[in-house]
Order: sequence, then C-alpha cells, then structure tokens
Amino acid sequence: MSPASMSRLESATRIVLEFNEAFNRHDVAGMMHLMSDNCIFQNTSPAPDGTAYAGKEAVTQFWEDFFRESPQARIEIEEIFGFGNRCVMRWTYKWVDAAGQNGHVRGVDIFQIRDGLIYEKLSYVKG
Repeated sequence: MSPASMSRLESATRIVLEFNEAFNRHDVAGMMHLMSDNCIFQNTSPAPDGTAYAGKEAVTQFWEDFFRESPQARIEIEEIFGFGNRCVMRWTYKWVDAAGQNGHVRGVDIFQIRDGLIYEKLSYVKG
C-alpha cells in the first residue's frame, strides 16, 4: 500500500486522537472544531439507549454542561483502530464525584468521519 493510501486510512484515527486530547483538556471549542455542522452524538445515559444529540449547537451544549458537572472528567484510551471513515476506541472514563470519590467506567465509541470531520460519535458503556 502506498504512503498516500495509508495516510487516508489512518486519518480517522488521527482525528479521533485529536478529539480525545481536546476532551481531556475540557476544550469544547477544540472538540467541536473536529465535528461537522450536522454531527450526531449518542450518549450512554440514560440506560439502556442513551440520548441522541443532533447538530453542532446541541452537541456543544451537551459538552459544556458535561464538563461543568464533571470537572475532573478524563478518558484514557485502552485501544484504538480505524479503517477508512470509521474509528473504534475502547476507553476508560474516570471522574471524581461530589464526595471526592474516584469513579470509572469502561466503554467503546464508534466514530464515523465525513470530509475530515467527526460526523457521528456513538458511545457504549459496559453495564
């Protein structure tokens, strides 16, 4: 495979890695810079199906509220791989609750990339 072809195959993974770095900085503007105007995000809560947010405005509002409520939020990547316009990331989400107790949950995100931006982010958690 040529380097140019390999670069195209790896682009989804690079975009998702950049998105996760912005997440860990709580940089909503940086995260949204990597998402399309018509993006879709499906959260893990409430179980069993989560909540879907559509469009940059709704997704931005979700992340702003999320970081306000979870100021210690951090995602540690366990595994990441991609092919073409898809990327799968297995992760551990860590937080500190209002009582100062550490918590974590493990899960998976499935991303779809369109035109160099995240179009869809579907999140799933181990229950």
